[in-house]
Amino acid sequence: MRFTFHPHADYLAHKDAIDTAIQRVLASGHYILGPEVAGFEAEFAAAIGVDQCSGVGNGTDAIHLALRACGIGAGDKVVTVSHTAVATVTAIELAGAIPLLVDIDPATYTLDPQKLEATLRSNSGVKALVLVHLYGQPADPECVAIARRHGLRVIEDCAQAHGSAVAGRTTGTWGDLAAFSFYPTKNLGTIGDGGAVLTSDAELAARVRRLHQYGWKERYISYEPGLNSRLDELHAAILRAKLVTLRADNARRAELAAIYTRALSGTAYTPPAVPAGVTHVYHQYVIRAPRRDALLAALSARGIPAAIHYPQPVHLQPAYAGRIALGVGGLPATERACGEILSLPMHPHLGEDAVQYVLAALRELA
Repeated sequence: MRFTFHPHADYLAHKDAIDTAIQRVLASGHYILGPEVAGFEAEFAAAIGVDQCSGVGNGTDAIHLALRACGIGAGDKVVTVSHTAVATVTAIELAGAIPLLVDIDPATYTLDPQKLEATLRSNSGVKALVLVHLYGQPADPECVAIARRHGLRVIEDCAQAHGSAVAGRTTGTWGDLAAFSFYPTKNLGTIGDGGAVLTSDAELAARVRRLHQYGWKERYISYEPGLNSRLDELHAAILRAKLVTLRADNARRAELAAIYTRALSGTAYTPPAVPAGVTHVYHQYVIRAPRRDALLAALSARGIPAAIHYPQPVHLQPAYAGRIALGVGGLPATERACGEILSLPMHPHLGEDAVQYVLAALRELA
């Protein structure tokens, strides 16, 4: 069995549209902040259900700029999780703020509302929550309600959640701002780096637009210190070409996930937990498995590209260990999950024969 490399398979699936988009940009003479960026911003904002979208350089910058737009800076505490891509915590520190890491729900791998409440009651100086929707699984909306009761700004980290929802409410519409990544492996990805900040707050949107280009209100005049973080025309054109199939691609991921889940239910492997009313978009299909490391090695030996997302929680990584603040009760669920999670192959161009090959290997290895 040969598994296609996801970003290349994604390009081949959209080849004609992507090639046409690239040629359109090359012929246009507009390469930075032109009509393709404006077009994508409008189309993506409409797809998510907000008023404003600002294209930026990558998903890390998107979180950083969202925090800056909310006035979060030096000495402010920002709550998030340790079970996430390190970019989440990197962005908080780039803003000059102090990460405060809270434990996860062991079933959904997202922020535990009860641990959030306890941590906020025990800590002063917390100004914001970066709510991570992980693996395509939306976080618990109760976390937003808790944050609001404590007067926090809410920034959603939607890097893995394009199109996910709870009770029909799309992630990216819950907080003050939402940060998206368009890294090539994302549910909506370009051929390179890209990101966006979304909001329906006109004032916050205007501040993001200033901050992501040197703090300019008018060209060459900076009204506050800013960054150079711009989504370029080529990536915007590619994203426009692929946005039209996002809903269908997510539906295909869900179909493949259903095959996995039906086959794994009742086995030694624990499939993803999807609460009622949740639309999971399966950026990753993550199981829990006994003797996970041996299983990963055995699958790799059979040519199956399983992986671990993420092999070490942020608070235990060398750059952060011993210096980063933890929420009430520590992070036992986070640390336990780290030793058991395994991502099975998942993307919309994966064949059902490949899924069955993975399942046969899992049955054999069980």
